[in-house]
Amino acid sequence: MLYDDIVDFDNLLAAYREARKGKRYRGEVAGYTARLEEKLLNLHNHLVWQTWEPSRAREFVVLEPKMRRIQAPPFPDRIVHHALVDLVEPMFERRFIDHSYACRKGKGTHAAILSLQKMLRQCRRNWGTVYVVQADVSQFFASVNHDAVMAQAERVIDCDRTLNLWRTILGAYGHEDGIGLPVGALTSQLSANIVLDRVDHAMTDNKGAGRYLRYMDDIVILAPSKQQAHKRLNQLAGEIAYSGLKLNPKTCIKPASAGVDWCGYRTWSTHILPRKRNVKRFKRDMQRASRKFSRGQATVADFRQKVNSYLAYAKHCNAWDTTNSILNNLTLRRDDENH
Repeated sequence: MLYDDIVDFDNLLAAYREARKGKRYRGEVAGYTARLEEKLLNLHNHLVWQTWEPSRAREFVVLEPKMRRIQAPPFPDRIVHHALVDLVEPMFERRFIDHSYACRKGKGTHAAILSLQKMLRQCRRNWGTVYVVQADVSQFFASVNHDAVMAQAERVIDCDRTLNLWRTILGAYGHEDGIGLPVGALTSQLSANIVLDRVDHAMTDNKGAGRYLRYMDDIVILAPSKQQAHKRLNQLAGEIAYSGLKLNPKTCIKPASAGVDWCGYRTWSTHILPRKRNVKRFKRDMQRASRKFSRGQATVADFRQKVNSYLAYAKHCNAWDTTNSILNNLTLRRDDENH
């Protein structure tokens, strides 16, 4: 049975290794590792007897690129999340459309923008004029109905114990009322994708396949006219509403010639540019880092780290001139009082 494979000790050990990646020296993880066999065996027994209960998540707020409230489950819970997702995700993966790019192996933002550019080229060649629908779901993670998640899960998973474990995780971390997914939990990414997978298929199966892309709840649709774009937007709004969600009022329709601001970049059929606010943030960060350096509050290594971080982003688009201009206008110099 699927549940037996999920709670198998070897699967829990593999899940522990996944959960600790990049975090092995944190106190919580190091403490767990010091008593690994005892801790994992205890977790295994609770799962086998179905007495496992999630613990309280740590909550904090991040401000970039926009303000979000994060609920980070404790390390032992993350092991359970990995154990579940690692085995059930492949069952859903084969059902997902090709043009869904968030939180999937071999996908991601860079694959998304390259596919968008390819699609823009094809549509421009076939239609001449191309219109773009850009939409996202209002308060997406906070609005997902747990029943909608489980309805999709039940279509694929024929194991009551696995479904009960999934529902237990959904109802934890402050979402006991049956609404909302904790941003920061691995299971939330899969839950979000399977809820919108129904929308994906409704929008692409014999209804404009190949002209629709999604990265989590950020959706792009290409159409040959403004009239067709409005028609597709109305269809999307209906499918989103059927899932108990609603589109953000900022949803818009515009010509592709204006560029498509999506997945952190501005994309045209001919070129890709960095998002304007990302350039402004980089310029602001460089100026702030320069001031800190002049006061002796930062090192060249600190400055180089910030530059390399931005270059890793900028290398995927036509950003050389802009980046060069910002860096050429900066000077690293210590104030005399700090010599």
